[in-house]
Amino acid sequence: MAQDLRLQTATVGGRAAAIDEGLRAYMNKVYGLMSVGMLITGLAAWAIAGLSVTPEGQLTQLGQAIYMSPLKWVIMFAPLLVVFAFGAALNRLSVAGATLVFYLFATLMGLSISWIFMAYTTVSIIQTFFVTAIAFASLSIYGYVTKRDLSGFGTFLMMGVVGLIVASLINLFLQSSAMQFVISVLGVLIFAGLTAYDTQRIKNTYLQLAQSDADFLGKSAIMGALQLYLDFLNLFMFLLQFLGNRE
Repeated sequence: MAQDLRLQTATVGGRAAAIDEGLRAYMNKVYGLMSVGMLITGLAAWAIAGLSVTPEGQLTQLGQAIYMSPLKWVIMFAPLLVVFAFGAALNRLSVAGATLVFYLFATLMGLSISWIFMAYTTVSIIQTFFVTAIAFASLSIYGYVTKRDLSGFGTFLMMGVVGLIVASLINLFLQSSAMQFVISVLGVLIFAGLTAYDTQRIKNTYLQLAQSDADFLGKSAIMGALQLYLDFLNLFMFLLQFLGNRE
């Protein structure tokens, strides 16, 4: 009996170790995909901004098309449409196809936020990026290690995101600086909470579905990377409202 007990304990311990190892590999993949996506976005934004302005500070033909023509609305909403289409088509895509769509989305997002390189100094953009990275890492680590169940905050936070989108669309026409300040404050708080919440949810998703096939887990990792990517990017953009120095 003692030998059977030791065998059962060793078996359970082996399974737990395998799950822990799998979880580490899974989270590394999520963060790796997210980091590549952020790199693509940054490079795309920097390159497009560089091609859109002359050395004298005037808009080129490309810049006028992107920022001054009706095309700007297409560029603004294209990433949102890709996200919705990606979620709807994820089950039909291969892992390689889903990864490609994610990188396409990251490129489009870089195009849509390229204006920040003309609105803010490069130094302040870099400083804000590092502040965001430190805050994101801290919040994500908290979400990963905390024993507190954060699922109760999910509905509240998503309602906050919807409210932010509606308020931002309204302020596109009102152009109220006071309203923009409130939106930025709420945006920082909401996406800080979502960073911790999404990290815990991604971790729990793996623990619940660890026995799933590799294809499903691969797509799940891409979706997790997309969620954390959006948390990071939105946190960065809202912090830039406070920390960025205008050109």
